[in-house]
Amino acid sequence: MNLGQSSGDLLLPDWPAPARVRSCITTRAGGVSLAPFDTFNLGAHVDDDPQSVAENRRRLSSTLDCVPAWLQQVHGTRVVEADPQQVLEADASWTATAGIASAVLTADCLPVLFCDRGATRVAAAHAGWRGLAAGVLEETVRAMELPGERLLAWLGPAIGPRAFEVGAEVREVFLAEQAQSAAAFAPSRNPGRYMADIYQLARIRLAACGVAAVYGGGGCTFTDARFYSYRRASRTGRFASLIWLAD
Repeated sequence: MNLGQSSGDLLLPDWPAPARVRSCITTRAGGVSLAPFDTFNLGAHVDDDPQSVAENRRRLSSTLDCVPAWLQQVHGTRVVEADPQQVLEADASWTATAGIASAVLTADCLPVLFCDRGATRVAAAHAGWRGLAAGVLEETVRAMELPGERLLAWLGPAIGPRAFEVGAEVREVFLAEQAQSAAAFAPSRNPGRYMADIYQLARIRLAACGVAAVYGGGGCTFTDARFYSYRRASRTGRFASLIWLAD
């Protein structure tokens, strides 16, 4: 999955980001939530005990040298400046302020982390297939207000191409905009359905924005029990992907 070393129950992305850029991925381990959210659920919208979620978030904040800015994610394309003081409705955020972390929650959808080569700003995007097709990555690049060639992107843990089965209508949505997206779909054993490679779809969208330095990808939350997976168990938690600038 191109994850680097672990730090306790956190995983660190393996990518050539500048030293000032910090990032991590949480796993299911290290929290207080009970089954089926066991144990480190960070999602406040999945019917977990609110006190357990609050304690998990407190533990995360105390472990990191940053303050996460959580979002109310809606599978859209809105990008906001990260603000820890309020939960904004958006599917991506960016920041140029040290110590504030852009954060997204997922359980099969694709988390994408961004930074620039000069370590002046970072961003995190939540890209399920709907948001990906609608342009959430393009909007995130646009919000960073930097040329694509100055950006680096890292594709976090998401559902893999051997587990992500979709209908023909999903394939058509992507092909209608970019014909090369056909390479990201393979016929399923079920007639009229396809296996989709969300990592490849993201790389195609990023390349169109001029972002060629793309790392990560290749894992599968459905088969990797370290992560929550909505397709594996619809009543489940959410793990976080975070990125921030150190002082």
